[in-house]
Amino acid sequence: MRKLILETLLLFAVLVCTISCSSTNRYSTVNAHSHNDYLNTSPFVNAYNENFGSIEADVFPVNGVLYVSHKKEEIRPENTFKALYLDPLLSKLSMDSLRQINLLVDIKEEYPVALSLLENELQPLARYLSTPGNTKNITISVSGARPTPAEYDKYPGYIFFDDDLKQRHTDQQWQRISLVSLPFDKISTWTGEGSIPHKDRRAVKHIIDSVHSAGKHIRFWAAPDTEEAWRLQMKLGVDLIGTDKITELANYLKGEEKQ
Repeated sequence: MRKLILETLLLFAVLVCTISCSSTNRYSTVNAHSHNDYLNTSPFVNAYNENFGSIEADVFPVNGVLYVSHKKEEIRPENTFKALYLDPLLSKLSMDSLRQINLLVDIKEEYPVALSLLENELQPLARYLSTPGNTKNITISVSGARPTPAEYDKYPGYIFFDDDLKQRHTDQQWQRISLVSLPFDKISTWTGEGSIPHKDRRAVKHIIDSVHSAGKHIRFWAAPDTEEAWRLQMKLGVDLIGTDKITELANYLKGEEKQ
């Protein structure tokens, strides 16, 4: 009997080790998200060259064209979505067929018009676009102003949606969700320095685990953009770490890879 108990305990220990080892995340720049990427000195280029897994652009539909800008009054004629992102991405993928990237398109207004323009502008990249159950080089995630879940089936399968957990979905509608994005500052007032309060850490972890249980990846926006905050997100299992500091986060993650 004693031998049986010891063997059972040993088996349990091996099982726990196997589970913990298999669930360990190794982070790299693939887990990085370039927030408001177009505000950088070299939109698209810096984040892409650092192998970021996700890039974000705010867009406005104006006179039949999608323009990239933080505010509508700041739109510049040369800053079209096609010129800053789609054309460079098409050029890069023609030379790098293995690269995968999430392109988060944050629509600022008039989503029906913007989505119609987006469909047209994506046509040259059609062969690279992911669809439900078929991941390819580019996953298009529409954020900001966007349709309700009941409207998702009006749009092509290569149009996925970013979700904020405010609306209910059917199983079929949930398949069109590529990512869950939530405001960190609504969960915690932690500034990214020192230790996060225990209750805040527990709340953040609960949300992350819940999203993972639903089969989706998660990122936080309005999170502190510090090494302490990056480290915390890695410890808690955040899938995409957002930043305005492309080089700094890239160097930090590269350092983590070497450990």
